[in-house]
Amino acid sequence: MDITKVSGKGNKRLDSQSRKFERSVTEVVGNTPLVRLHRLAKNCRGAVLAKLEFMNPTGSVKDRMAIYILDEAVRSGQLKPGGTIVEATSGNTGAAVAMYAAANGFKAIFTIPDKMSDEKINTLKAFGAEVFVCPTAVPPDSPESYYETARRIAAETENCYFIGQYHNLKNIEAHYKLTGPEIWEQTEGKITYLIGGIGTGGTISGAARYLKEQNRKIKVVAVDPLGSVYNDYFKTQNLIEPHTYLVEGIGEDMLCPTIDFTVIDEIVQVDDGQSFQTARELARTEGILAGGSSGAAVYAALKVAERFNENDLAVVILPDSGLKYLSKFYNDDWMKEKGFLS
Repeated sequence: MDITKVSGKGNKRLDSQSRKFERSVTEVVGNTPLVRLHRLAKNCRGAVLAKLEFMNPTGSVKDRMAIYILDEAVRSGQLKPGGTIVEATSGNTGAAVAMYAAANGFKAIFTIPDKMSDEKINTLKAFGAEVFVCPTAVPPDSPESYYETARRIAAETENCYFIGQYHNLKNIEAHYKLTGPEIWEQTEGKITYLIGGIGTGGTISGAARYLKEQNRKIKVVAVDPLGSVYNDYFKTQNLIEPHTYLVEGIGEDMLCPTIDFTVIDEIVQVDDGQSFQTARELARTEGILAGGSSGAAVYAALKVAERFNENDLAVVILPDSGLKYLSKFYNDDWMKEKGFLS
């Protein structure tokens, strides 16, 4: 299609519009909508708004961080033409990186824990990436862990860029520069609570840091799955022995430097059943098909909202899409097998 013929000579509005046709898929990340939870939060004073991050191109909030870091790596020369990107991922960062690699002519190699859904693993392969599935129930420093396997692959691969989202402080910077300002603008500065899950911690740390600079009275509530180390460390400064949980994308079995505890006011701990049941309820009562970590965040948001007044406005981040979990907790047989449905 000849865009010059479509736009018309001298038509500034159409010329401006035509430039949109030149954008890459990686340039349409962000500007995700806020929607109010009407039925789930009907008994709450104030308002609970869901930030629909699954409306990013690969269906998750990780698009923001991945594109930001990779664009910086290209500009700095760390990621060179024809290079290979290596990353350890629970699936969503991998999808974002795989999209970027496919759109820009890079190769991508990922390591992923074996508890992650088939949808996530197959998505990475659909983008043309190479995937190594690693055991979940091993210590993070085990040579078999997906963290250490990714490091080894990166060290053995020529012309390679290793993102290292669990230690890369640009993870926080991305959300400080992008997600936080977007939420502040969308709520016209009226936000009083920010609520979201913590995995690497980059999303909530970066967004919270920006929001608290605008209004230090904003309360930040992080959501951690039962079995993760964050909740106990936040409250006691002690690291517990982690245990395996089923909800994906949040919680960790180690402390990550990409989480800033100084901007977090409270942590709410949520178990697998609460996460999955709330996600299913979110789909059936609000028409929002989101992932298990979104269910955990909404469960925590509704608990926190019990103490709201009429002027409170909470933004709860929904990190990814329920389409990634149709074979898991949206499947009744899987829920029964795991003991979440009678």
